[in-house]
Amino acid sequence: MARSPDFFSCYTPLNCAIPRNPPEECIDKRFGRSTIRTNERIRAREIRVIDENGAQLGVMQPFEALKIARERGFDLVEISATANPPVCRIQDYGKFLYEKEKQERAAKKNQKVITIKEVKFRINVDEHDYEFKKNHVLRFLEQGDKVKATIFFRGREMTHTNLGRQVLERLLKEVGERAVVEFRPRMEGNTLHAILAPPKKIEGKKQQPPPRPQQGNPPAAQQA
Repeated sequence: MARSPDFFSCYTPLNCAIPRNPPEECIDKRFGRSTIRTNERIRAREIRVIDENGAQLGVMQPFEALKIARERGFDLVEISATANPPVCRIQDYGKFLYEKEKQERAAKKNQKVITIKEVKFRINVDEHDYEFKKNHVLRFLEQGDKVKATIFFRGREMTHTNLGRQVLERLLKEVGERAVVEFRPRMEGNTLHAILAPPKKIEGKKQQPPPRPQQGNPPAAQQA
């Protein structure tokens, strides 16, 4: 009895090679993230090897370099996968990860996060409210934040956008050198806004200490 072709399409013969696409990166369990290839995970046919002291060992196959690394008590770490051939270093992988994490923490610590604070004005803002909001702008700038000064036009106020522009231009003028204007007043839909940034700190010249009186020269006596 002849079997239907569908019978053969439901399974894969055992002698057929099943292609696999291994991931380019492995997952380090200690940090839970992808990291560079090490030791047996290095799949290049040939690699350029640098030893633990920075000396060039030349181009060789990964198993040869791994043998050298094992004999010296180190790991084989791929440090440049895009090079031709890839570059690998003989080193302590655990120490390598520790130093890398240390550098990332230091860079993150020194990275300054600048936020944008929004201060809203009205075209018919009174003097007291204007000064109150301007002080908010100055305080945010002193804290190192950027400020977005905004005027939202409602209904018929769209026919008086010039009044809103006057408010923001006055703000920019009065803030003066205490801010850097990144964007002058511009319209986006029914909103007019300007963006101010804190000025860059300029280190002034160190004040010279007052001259010391020379020894051996007593002050002149006052004449009666």
